Amino acid sequence: MRVFVTGASGWIGSAVVPELLSAGHEVIGLARSEASADALTDAGAEVLRGTLDDLDALRDGADASDGVIHLAFKHDIAFSGDFQSAADSDRRAVETIGETLAGSGRPFVIASGLLGLAPGHVASEQDGHGPATMAAFGDGPQTRWATAELVLSLGSREVRSSIVRLAPTNHGDGDNGFVAMLIAIAREKGVSGYIGDGANRWTAVHRLDSAHLFRLALEHAPAGSTLHAVADEGIPIRGIAEVIGRQLSIPVVSIAPEDAGGHFAWMAGFLAVDSPASSAVTRELLGWQPTQPGLIADLEEGHYFQQEHPAAA
Repeated sequence: MRVFVTGASGWIGSAVVPELLSAGHEVIGLARSEASADALTDAGAEVLRGTLDDLDALRDGADASDGVIHLAFKHDIAFSGDFQSAADSDRRAVETIGETLAGSGRPFVIASGLLGLAPGHVASEQDGHGPATMAAFGDGPQTRWATAELVLSLGSREVRSSIVRLAPTNHGDGDNGFVAMLIAIAREKGVSGYIGDGANRWTAVHRLDSAHLFRLALEHAPAGSTLHAVADEGIPIRGIAEVIGRQLSIPVVSIAPEDAGGHFAWMAGFLAVDSPASSAVTRELLGWQPTQPGLIADLEEGHYFQQEHPAAA
């Protein structure tokens, strides 16, 4: 299969591309920079130069493919205060690709998210599809949620569409995401913190296991499938803080909820959410079984503590 991948040189994409190539697929990767293009060429993929806002490039990539995996998102803009603009750009990209694939029966797989989907209980693949879920989010996240629902609806237009809801932590050697930021904050503050009693839970998955799920979705997921890339269903934040404290040899402390913003900056809102989730339906449907280390085991390997990451501010 000839597969067009957006975000092909990103954290997840750079694992998805070799996963696809090793399974015998051809890859066309969208690249917005020379460095991204070089990385894709080195990996053995074909390069299509363009950005998420270059709708003609997206049409060309989708039109030249047997299927599309959409991973790109403007995280730099989203987490610097303009989530709505990032979500709007993503919506236009998805609409463009969806229109190109309509009537073809080809697969279209996009990355979505799990954090905050069903706070306080273990979310399943059936959760998060009604108006009550949309109402729980702000404007930008509402747009992204609606984009995922749009993709699922493309099944009625002869697109074999599916969404992969990613755990907030896709961990592995080289990760610069939430966990790396927590470690940077701990280094800066001299303590490894959690909010309140730290019993609230995060899901996690190794990025190589996520990459494998994207391939399975591309190859086998029925139209309209919601899939969960979840290996650890719910790790208490305090447990993560304890490993960080042990690895850095610093105290592990509770941060009062009213002080969380000052301590964790913009991460405080994410860190306070209790958002466990199951992947039982996904495993049954596609035979997906995570094989990589869980988050705690990955942290214990020590590679997260051998890299520097600018503290969230």
